[in-house]
Amino acid sequence: MLCMDVSKYNRKEKGKLSMRHEEWEKIAEYLGVPIEEIYEADQQQVIICKDQAVGIGVNNGTNNVYTIPEFILDSQREYIQKLEEEIKSLRSKKLKIISSLALVLNSFS
Repeated sequence: MLCMDVSKYNRKEKGKLSMRHEEWEKIAEYLGVPIEEIYEADQQQVIICKDQAVGIGVNNGTNNVYTIPEFILDSQREYIQKLEEEIKSLRSKKLKIISSLALVLNSFS
């Protein structure tokens, strides 16, 4: 089906060689499934920072490219969501305490 020897298949299986898109298509066709069911692209976000020094006669501009894996970004998104929920909860508790305190102070008036 893919016309490759055992050692090449072994290297692909271990991730030492990448699979071409055409190979994924052949496998999906052979299995009778859509390619989306068996192929998962490496999803990554790329952040480009252009840091430029400012000054008289200074030209030290640097371009840094950082690649952040998607699972790290997902983890950070989940953590941010958890913190936002905690903030809402604390604000709600704060309002309840203020209301209770106002009632107590009004009872002394």
